[in-house]
Amino acid sequence: MNDKTDIMFKHLNELQSLIDKSKPRKRLALAVSQDAYSLDAVYKAYKAGIIEPVLVGSEKLTNELANQHGYDLNGISIIDEPDPEKAVEIAVRMVHDGRADILMKGKVPTPVLLKGVLNKKWGLRTGQLLSHFSFFEVNTYHKLIGVTDVAMNIAPNLQEKIAIINNSVTYLNKLGIKRPKVAVLGAIEMVNENMQATLDAALLSKMNQRDQIKNCIIDGPLAFDNAVSKISAKNKGINSEVAGDTDILLMPDIEVGNVLYKSLVWFAKAKVASLVLGASAPIILTSRSDSEESKFDSILLAALG
Repeated sequence: MNDKTDIMFKHLNELQSLIDKSKPRKRLALAVSQDAYSLDAVYKAYKAGIIEPVLVGSEKLTNELANQHGYDLNGISIIDEPDPEKAVEIAVRMVHDGRADILMKGKVPTPVLLKGVLNKKWGLRTGQLLSHFSFFEVNTYHKLIGVTDVAMNIAPNLQEKIAIINNSVTYLNKLGIKRPKVAVLGAIEMVNENMQATLDAALLSKMNQRDQIKNCIIDGPLAFDNAVSKISAKNKGINSEVAGDTDILLMPDIEVGNVLYKSLVWFAKAKVASLVLGASAPIILTSRSDSEESKFDSILLAALG
């Protein structure tokens, strides 16, 4: 390995080897626990020795789901609160007060969870921008690849894109990827004054060269094909450290990100794990359509954060 990237992962399950079982498990608060997929993932992570869960929600409905799936919840803390908003408040307060290390969304709408997260008195604000980060395992790519932001920031400006990059880079640095390669995406590879994404990409690249954005390598604008394919980059005459070896794809806006996310999951059958970064603790905010496996891998990401 060179000094730029000490570790490279191809599969999400490889990340489990980074969990230090000699340390106390991180405590996870599941907000509105009566959700089959979330409960399944939490229970598996508990049995695998990754987390210590606290289930906040309807105790009756949670136990019914556990019985249906054959889960033994003896020894797992359950806080009975049938009201979703109150359950979110309890779970968020637990993380705010240091009684839990990870917040996870259960059977509750995302706006309700985020309202709690952003509460000025007992939320998880840090002053940093919150951003969504997804880590994809794609069979046709040679390593795990991050995609950001697909769920939080609608049309980020230059300063917000810097914050989104910093959140993702800081997280990958914790995994041992010392200088992740960031591709700033646009529709084309050339700077066009009528295309704001390309102007932002050029500025971000130059700021990185001048060490204004640290601990990563940024290039852009890059179109999606040359960001992930050395052959495409070569055919287009692009000489870049990032092209074809990208660790993080920075989206120009949420619509592009959302389409790419769902295309990878539904067309490419990619595996994915997701987190919200920039809060005082990792937040597992997965889609209602995400599988148990995706939620389990997201717990793994949070435990490593």
